[in-house]
Amino acid sequence: MIFKQLIELYDLLDDPATSGVAVVEHLRGIDPACDAETYVLEGPKGTTDMVRVRIPGSRGRAAGGDAPTIGLLGRLGGLGARPERIGFVSDGDGALTALACAAKLVSMHARGDVLAGDVVISTHVCPHAPTFPHEPVAFMGSPVATADVNREEVGGAQLDAVLVVDTTKGNRIMNERGFMISPTVKEGCILRVSEDLVSLMEIATGRRARTYPLSMADITPYGNGLYHLNSILQPCTATDAPVVGVAVTTETAVPGCATGATRLGDLDEAGSFMIEVAKAFGEGKCAFYDEGEFECFVARYGSMRHLQGMGALPAEDPQA
Repeated sequence: MIFKQLIELYDLLDDPATSGVAVVEHLRGIDPACDAETYVLEGPKGTTDMVRVRIPGSRGRAAGGDAPTIGLLGRLGGLGARPERIGFVSDGDGALTALACAAKLVSMHARGDVLAGDVVISTHVCPHAPTFPHEPVAFMGSPVATADVNREEVGGAQLDAVLVVDTTKGNRIMNERGFMISPTVKEGCILRVSEDLVSLMEIATGRRARTYPLSMADITPYGNGLYHLNSILQPCTATDAPVVGVAVTTETAVPGCATGATRLGDLDEAGSFMIEVAKAFGEGKCAFYDEGEFECFVARYGSMRHLQGMGALPAEDPQA
């Protein structure tokens, strides 16, 4: 349960003057020794503050061990659409959830509940972001290019698997409140949904697991002129690690720039699931995909890595 962390961070992030520095100070208030950093990323329409937190595991690489490392990414365009909209927007749920996971894991580590593998949490803090048209509802944009954020989120650490949490409410195909998980995506291949993740999701929610479909276009980079569900799978274009989207969903189509649309109960379930996955993955008890099946696919049909690139007709990134 991460309600406490969500409430504290919601209050911190729902502020036009919030920053990556404020987030890092908050985390160091939990544990002064925590490994957290922030830096400014510049883009064509302004800047945002990248935040990265590393929680070392008892048998992780930071300790010289061989336990795998998982990345928990908070995906978003911005926390706010000021001055167009006043307050925390729905699109900020991904950052809020990821940072609440960071706060909980930092607290656990300080108390002696140390996971086996290292955990890297990355997101960015941007209280002033643009919006842009999208069907069926408007999307939040970002002052920086999507490709730049992708590189920052998965860079700086050797990640063996990635969970990406993102608001995914602006559509008509995911008509349930709560969160859903995607099939695993690796090197341009959409693989089957992980059975281990299904089991952990059912434990974390007490309900049947809910998954959502992906199109081939959804796992290609933004800016290629193709329709994307949203940016939740964009990190898969910048890493060879298996990536799964953790989509915060609603029964109706809710704009990313809508205020008053954050439901902490839904984020608590999504974040609790992500922490349980981090525990199990570091212990070698959670597989994102079947390695033999993936190798067989590539042997028969060839690499799909070209889907991680822009293809033959690059177009302008709508969030750039």
